[in-house]
Amino acid sequence: MDELKDKAWRNDAAAKVTGRTRYTDDLKLPGMLHAVPVYGDFVHAKLIAVDTKAAAKSKGVVRVLTARDIPGNNRAGQILKDLHVLADDKIRYHGDVVAIVVAETRAQALAAARLVKVQAEPLPEVLDPEAALTPGAPLVHEEHGTNLIHRHVIRRGDIDAGLAESAFVIEQEFRTPFIEHGYLEPEAALCRVRDDGVVEVRGSMQHPYSTRRFVADLLGLPLARIEVVGTPMGGGFGGKDDTAALICARTALAAQLTGRPVKMTYDREWSMRESYKRHPYLMRYRMGVGADGLIRAVHCRMIADGGAYCSVSPWVTWRSTVQCCGPYVVPNVDGEVSSVYTNHVFTGAMRGFGSPQVNFAVEQLAEMAAEKAGLSGVEFRRRNMVRQGSPTITGQVLDGHAVSLSEVFDRVLAASGYEDKLKRSSRGCGEDDYYGIGLAISYRGVSLGAEGTDFCAAVVSVQFDGSVLLETGIHENGQGAESAMILLLAEELGLDRSRIVYRPSSTSSVPDSGTTVASRATIMGGGAVSRAAATVRLQMAGAVADELGCSPETVRFIGGRLIAPDGRDVDFVEAARRRYRDQKYPYALGVFPAPRVDWDESCGQGKAYFTWVYGCQAVELTVGRRTGRIRLLNAWAAHDVGRAVNRAALLGQFYGGMAMGAGYGLFETVAMDGGRLRSLNFDTYHIPRSIDLPEMTAIIVENRDPLSPSGAKSIGEPANELMAPAIANAYYHATGRRRFELPIGGEK
Repeated sequence: MDELKDKAWRNDAAAKVTGRTRYTDDLKLPGMLHAVPVYGDFVHAKLIAVDTKAAAKSKGVVRVLTARDIPGNNRAGQILKDLHVLADDKIRYHGDVVAIVVAETRAQALAAARLVKVQAEPLPEVLDPEAALTPGAPLVHEEHGTNLIHRHVIRRGDIDAGLAESAFVIEQEFRTPFIEHGYLEPEAALCRVRDDGVVEVRGSMQHPYSTRRFVADLLGLPLARIEVVGTPMGGGFGGKDDTAALICARTALAAQLTGRPVKMTYDREWSMRESYKRHPYLMRYRMGVGADGLIRAVHCRMIADGGAYCSVSPWVTWRSTVQCCGPYVVPNVDGEVSSVYTNHVFTGAMRGFGSPQVNFAVEQLAEMAAEKAGLSGVEFRRRNMVRQGSPTITGQVLDGHAVSLSEVFDRVLAASGYEDKLKRSSRGCGEDDYYGIGLAISYRGVSLGAEGTDFCAAVVSVQFDGSVLLETGIHENGQGAESAMILLLAEELGLDRSRIVYRPSSTSSVPDSGTTVASRATIMGGGAVSRAAATVRLQMAGAVADELGCSPETVRFIGGRLIAPDGRDVDFVEAARRRYRDQKYPYALGVFPAPRVDWDESCGQGKAYFTWVYGCQAVELTVGRRTGRIRLLNAWAAHDVGRAVNRAALLGQFYGGMAMGAGYGLFETVAMDGGRLRSLNFDTYHIPRSIDLPEMTAIIVENRDPLSPSGAKSIGEPANELMAPAIANAYYHATGRRRFELPIGGEK
């Protein structure tokens, strides 16, 4: 294999670029029906009746399903079961589904859906999350007695003393908007009841195990009677968790009740109307800084609009809490992050998971504080950034891995020529377009941390002929996870990757391995693969140890051969055959349980994550002096990924994250009017085009993490969370004006 191919390899590339990959909507089964959702045109209302008589009589209609048809539990959710699979008592946001029409064809189902009549009594709408917390505010979920979903706190040191001893205190408010994930493939599901009674689910979802729980709950069946099969997916970015699971559950309900396979494919308008978004944040900060330029204290209060349902708001806002002071040593902290119910579209997981919002605030505060202290932003960050052995604001000591923040910082400074270019920034002066450069840094806890139970499984099965089957609990979201797992296993077993076949994951063949979110696929899935491979190596080496004259532990696997310390060797295939002849399988279930963490929710102290990643990004731009148009010229990103497993795919994550972050910084916001989305397609929701993006330079920093069995860590989210603050800082250096609300672009 030549070097170029090695750099750009993916196991699914040929099928995807030639159009042979079959996504959910491409799948067809004999006798298959089609289902479509029905919405009521209300934002907040008491549901009185759903009249399905006319729709049920429409041509081709097989069933019209409402909440009354659900045999199991109509409440779903990963934290709180407050999601209504089909609305029954109230409509809580404009995307609530009140009925499902099932027909012989999609056109017939669409025609009949228009005949469903929804009778409801409008209720006062709750659209301001701050007002939602005031006494007497209308309640979205009356049974909770409050619109507060959850509140996290950080209490460290003495905030009053810290602010009092500060030479100055900066106070500032920041706001960020609702953001659409913008995945290429809208949600889709195909379900059937097999002859063995198992409900088989295929769909465009990134969390097969939570989908299985949603389906089992709705149908009132045990988990073992539901099998969710991994299916190629056209992107998710965190957005195909709850909503996708709900769509799969409704489709499974239709299949169960009709006894026929059912497909439901969303169009873009349904997807954008119903699917959860990135949380908009209101953030109020006070940062106290000493005369020596060291941060003494941070006081912050944040409100996140959770919309109509809890979803994963407590998990998202927990990360915001843990990282509310950025990658800086702060001795005194008083932070609170509240998630709040409103009648907006609900909010949940999205690439970055609570970090992009706080980074937008903290990285501007750092520059504002530096200026007031008479320091450069570079020097201010050097004085305050975390280093090896530093305590975080939760009391965790950063050790056991390389704390490489200064390394990535220096790499970006050098690659971009940052400090020279900063001197040339316009700061609102000059006759030409304004020019500026800016940067931002971050650290990020890896995987789930204390927000959830974190472990993952992989199955490695060597066949009699030396070929290898691999399965993991990680889902292929389009990010290249399968390729990374294959490459890791090939290296562990000393085989060419062509001998390894990756089997799409199924909830019935690999134990529950959690969500494929939080940039955890490579570190957790790769860890499980490494553990399984280690077991298989010992099994196979044991089969030939006598011939090699050494202990199994000393055998190396290189180039398709098992090699003893003295050079004697055996072919991999022969070793596999010996194992079978001994009536033993070269087979292993590998499990990687994340190292233990601990957390005290009452004060927000503890070891939040078992390891961390570090990143820095810089942006160079111009601002039209008369038009206000922002043009990105160049961007640089350095991230410590632990170990680069698939370099080309890794670079793709860098570039994709930077592009997505540029959209967050410059253009993107979900337009709403009284709780109704006005951004229902990409003609009204501006994601970056190629002409909007700058030249990008990706700098891969590798410090293998000893806590990761494969040495690899994360990149998916870190690359996405720094562009907005870097753009904001560059904008300030260009114009002399600060922007405290996203998006930034387009203002004259």
